[in-house]
Amino acid sequence: MGEFVRLEVDAERRIGTIRLDRPPMNAISVQVWQEIEACANEAAAHEDVRAVVVWGGPKVFAAGADIKEFPAWGYQEVNDAGQILQRAMDTLARLPMPTIAAVHGYALGGGCEVALACDFRFAADNAKLGQPEILLGLIPGAGGSQRLPRLIGLSRAKELIFSGRMVDMVEAERIGLVDRVLPADDLYEAACEQAAAYAAGPYALGLAKRAIEDGTEMALDAGLRLERSLFAESFGTDDGRHGIASFIEHGPGEATFQGH
Repeated sequence: MGEFVRLEVDAERRIGTIRLDRPPMNAISVQVWQEIEACANEAAAHEDVRAVVVWGGPKVFAAGADIKEFPAWGYQEVNDAGQILQRAMDTLARLPMPTIAAVHGYALGGGCEVALACDFRFAADNAKLGQPEILLGLIPGAGGSQRLPRLIGLSRAKELIFSGRMVDMVEAERIGLVDRVLPADDLYEAACEQAAAYAAGPYALGLAKRAIEDGTEMALDAGLRLERSLFAESFGTDDGRHGIASFIEHGPGEATFQGH
């Protein structure tokens, strides 16, 4: 458990919450990036965690990077910090399980990039997302320039990054930046309920995530080869064998999976 980020495990529902807790605004320092990476690795190794919610608490997800660190950085310090924060987001993005960002309040700059590294984004109806780095004369450094256009398209991503403006939830849902908008009081539990539904799924969920994430970065023929390999692997899992047998005996949707 870190000073500002911790993994909270709900063993009954088999979900973990990566909780950002650096009041008042969850500013993301280099230490916070490192602690996010550590918690993601902890979640990946935890036998009772099969889906993850990333949450900044009921007020704010993360209002951005800790800009007070910036004046002391020269080129080498920036490059070193960039490696740390990109590694943290890659670790989160490559978790072998479904991930949901539950966004209250602001998710700006680095906070938005944390949300982008998750599979899904659930947001409170009063949330605001954006990549305002350009207003500091900078660009996103934790994946925003790469994950945002892959999610919402090149032109929309360019407009948001070039302007630095914040997006309300009406627009965010319309352009696909968030997947669900909910009343603030319902947000976290709704994210946990969806995570629990994924956690009850088969081992093949992780294989499907890998096929999508890795395959879409390849040429089509290479992606299809990866899919074929992972398809064959799914047949060798206990869940795959049980799912097939359950379907034959009881019909669809009756299997109970163990996650291996």
